[in-house]
Amino acid sequence: MLCEGEKMLGEALRSGAKLKTVLVRDGWDSPLVKEAEEQGATLYSAPDALFKLASEVETPQNVIFSCEQPQWTADALDGAGQVLLLDGLQDPGNLGTILRTAEAFALGAVVLCEGCADPFSPKVVRSTMGAVFRLPCVTLPLAEAAERLHRNGLPLYATALHEDSVPLSSVSLSKAAVIIGSEGKGVTEQALRLSDKRVIIPMKGRAESLNAGVAAAIVIYEMTK
Repeated sequence: MLCEGEKMLGEALRSGAKLKTVLVRDGWDSPLVKEAEEQGATLYSAPDALFKLASEVETPQNVIFSCEQPQWTADALDGAGQVLLLDGLQDPGNLGTILRTAEAFALGAVVLCEGCADPFSPKVVRSTMGAVFRLPCVTLPLAEAAERLHRNGLPLYATALHEDSVPLSSVSLSKAAVIIGSEGKGVTEQALRLSDKRVIIPMKGRAESLNAGVAAAIVIYEMTK
């Protein structure tokens, strides 16, 4: 996967990610570059004009590097007491923010189900601010994830506005899994069928719904407080 910036390079090195290539702007140096070379990365440099062409951000951050993607399997769910499942979440910015928030609150794992954005695309990776290297992030079909979580003793709650939905605060989240749906359509019918209960985040204003990233942040906070 492709990453940019000195902070991200430091996060990658600390996590033990296998770096492949490092491209720096001419005249820029950092101890992290030497560390990356010592770990086997191939170093290149480019003049400012070429470096800007290689960068995907408006203000390039002096270093661009490629590394192997973190490899998380379904086994990561077996030791996770609190799990967030994302059901068709397509917005890269929202996904990156959710992964960053989940890691900040030490959530056990995040599961990306059908229709989600690529967690290792450059925009998502930038939005995670390094969390992508530390947070167990598993890509798994929803049905398979639900079966595994139930086998591990975790109830499955779907966030959905429905006549039988209960407030999020009324269920025990100390050991649980919660499904967050897509930005436009919410959770799928499959998610509703597989869930043990439907929950809502009560709101006092007139807004019909919350941004998926905001809803996920509230859920994560409630799960880990």
